[in-house]
Formats: sequence, structure tokens, C-alpha cells
Amino acid sequence: ALRLLEKIRDEAHRFAISYHRQLRRKALKESSLDGIKGIGEQRKKKLLSYFGSIAKIKEAKAEELKKLGLSEKLSRRVVEFLNQIV
Repeated sequence: ALRLLEKIRDEAHRFAISYHRQLRRKALKESSLDGIKGIGEQRKKKLLSYFGSIAKIKEAKAEELKKLGLSEKLSRRVVEFLNQIV
């Protein structure tokens, strides 16, 4: 009977740990850019690889963002969004 309780405890512990690891991984992947309509994974990677950080993207002008292939409207949306959140 004790072995059964140990196995149940171990399984519950394993389940909880894997769930929290999944949450942590998801939190690490999230970015301030995720809240901007029109910015998906590809554009997010492009912006981060070019500028290096969200702070540097925030400092950029809309014209610089347009050079990376973003439309005028999307460039302004990125600048406005980042200026609002930080």
C-alpha cells in the first residue's frame, strides 16, 4: 500500500513539474512585440535580429522600421505600442 502511495505522489510531482516547465518556456518565448497586430513570428525575429533588443526597437524611428520591410502603418503601430508600454 505504501508503494502505491509513493507512485501516486511521484506521478503527481512529475506532472506538476512538467506543467511549470512548460509555463516557464512559454514565458521566455513571449515578447512585448506579441501584443502588436501584424507582428508575427517572422517579423518579430527579423526585428530582434536587426536591433538586438526591444529597447533598441523602441528607440528606432518608423523610417528605420520601414527599411526592414514593414509598412508605414505597421511601423507607426510598433513605435506607438512600444512607447505606451514602457
